[in-house]
Amino acid sequence: MSELVMADVKPFWERPLAELDRGQWEALCDGCGRCCLHKLEDEETGLIYPTNVACALLDRRNGRCTDYAHRKSRVTDCVVLSRNSIGKLDWLPESCAYRLRSEGQPLPAWHYLVSGSRETVHEAGQSTRGWTVSEADVEELEDHVVDKAL
Repeated sequence: MSELVMADVKPFWERPLAELDRGQWEALCDGCGRCCLHKLEDEETGLIYPTNVACALLDRRNGRCTDYAHRKSRVTDCVVLSRNSIGKLDWLPESCAYRLRSEGQPLPAWHYLVSGSRETVHEAGQSTRGWTVSEADVEELEDHVVDKAL
């Protein structure tokens, strides 16, 4: 009698980004909303300064875009993440799932794919919930620079 050998099947979020289909790619987003915050760049040094100002389309409570399908037409400078752009975006949060996976790192324990809950990103203090403002309520971005790591 022959034995059945079970293949070691990794969850999709542990596989290389190049192997993911569109749905799996989209599911990697942890819903922190931090990539949707405005950043200021010093033209002389190239240093990037984060602000607490969120794109008007960001649902700051849930960390998700309120018009994801049309975001590029509504926000012309919205950056659409792709496998090719991940390594070029040094402003992505260090905890960003796309950034982590592109570097071969595992997802953090608070990521909903690991924890099973969309609330753990907020409970871990990794999201925009509770400390950001909408760009609709801001006049000068310079007044909203924050001392938070990207």
